[in-house]
Amino acid sequence: MNIRILTTLLTLILGCTTFAACGGDDNDDPTPTVVPEPEPEPQPEPDEDIKCPFEAYTLVWNDEFNTGTELSSRDWRHEVQADHWVNNELQNYVNRSSPSGRAVTEVKDGTLQIHCFKENGKIYSGRVYAHEHQGWQNGYFEARIKLPSGKGTWPAFWMMPVDNNWSSNPWPMCGEIDIMEEVGVVPNEVSSSIHTQDYNHTKNTQKTNAMTITRAEGDFHIYSLLWTADAITTYVDGQQQLAVTKQQLGSGHNQWPFHYPFYLILNLAWGGDWGGMQGVDESALPVTMEVDYVRVFQQ
Repeated sequence: MNIRILTTLLTLILGCTTFAACGGDDNDDPTPTVVPEPEPEPQPEPDEDIKCPFEAYTLVWNDEFNTGTELSSRDWRHEVQADHWVNNELQNYVNRSSPSGRAVTEVKDGTLQIHCFKENGKIYSGRVYAHEHQGWQNGYFEARIKLPSGKGTWPAFWMMPVDNNWSSNPWPMCGEIDIMEEVGVVPNEVSSSIHTQDYNHTKNTQKTNAMTITRAEGDFHIYSLLWTADAITTYVDGQQQLAVTKQQLGSGHNQWPFHYPFYLILNLAWGGDWGGMQGVDESALPVTMEVDYVRVFQQ
């Protein structure tokens, strides 16, 4: 064979072999694989859409109870105490659930549900604290709540001081703000109170006001507090309930201990000095207090 022809044939064979090694096979796709970006997850309603009824106040914390099935341990803590811990109340407060596993608090259908029930001869319920070690000093505080019915129920939405020294600053010297309380023995009458060293129910000097509203038991209503350096005012559905001022009561600690942060409390008590003042009716159990949301605004 002619050497020139042989050389040409070898060149052609080597060229084809090189092309195949570089991906010339029809089964290989040299085009890079493009991974599609995941669909963005639905985002909750922006907080800026939640407005305060008072100007110059901005939302600083809220829980709308729209996600999950339990309260966030980042925001809430359950109190754990046996019956008769305070006010001779009959419930046992437990952390999330009773000994049999029945929930005393759960997030369900867009609300926080606090349950009170009887199990093996004992009453169980929930009492929860929001930002117990930080709290807030002054602001507008609001919750939308549906109250249970039944002789013996005692639901409340209230505030106590952060990290209080109970030895040097005991109750009522430390102060207490009750935004909303109701006892089932007086259906649909909701009240607000403050307690201080000079103004408290042990002396019958507490500052309080009550109003009867349509279906506090069974319907949602908005209970709120506007707390400034010089005044405390509570509202029910925007209607003024209790109004007190530092100028009226006095500026000393025994009259106005509201000069440090307080934290929020939601609880459903059973019986006790007030809730059980005419006895209790256990046939009403189980009962549930529902909270649609809790919101805190500050200037």
